[in-house]
Amino acid sequence: MANPNIVNVTTIYGNTSTLSVSTTAANVVQNPNASGAVYKINSLTIANINTTPSAVSVTVEYNNAGTNTYIARAVTVPANASLTILGKDNPIYLLENTSLQLTAGVNTSLTAICSFEQIS
Repeated sequence: MANPNIVNVTTIYGNTSTLSVSTTAANVVQNPNASGAVYKINSLTIANINTTPSAVSVTVEYNNAGTNTYIARAVTVPANASLTILGKDNPIYLLENTSLQLTAGVNTSLTAICSFEQIS
């Protein structure tokens, strides 16, 4: 079931994922192949825990094949501040075998928190 009908769902699980963002792309949320679910990303907030600005890029990777679409690219997060990339007014859905990836401009300066629903 690659894309379940979300009108007739049987379960909705609320989840939160965190990530220390590095200069190597990493998944903050991954919807595995054959999960039978769609993931609704409700919010994604990036915090800069350093005293200098740092950039972040956010992509959706399809089929774990390196095919990425940018949501945000090299967006500066000010020092000691946070930035909301996705929120209540602009959620996205991750189908099976799709992930939400983050990459930082500087290691150990950014952290991320992502709220999402697993719907099946």
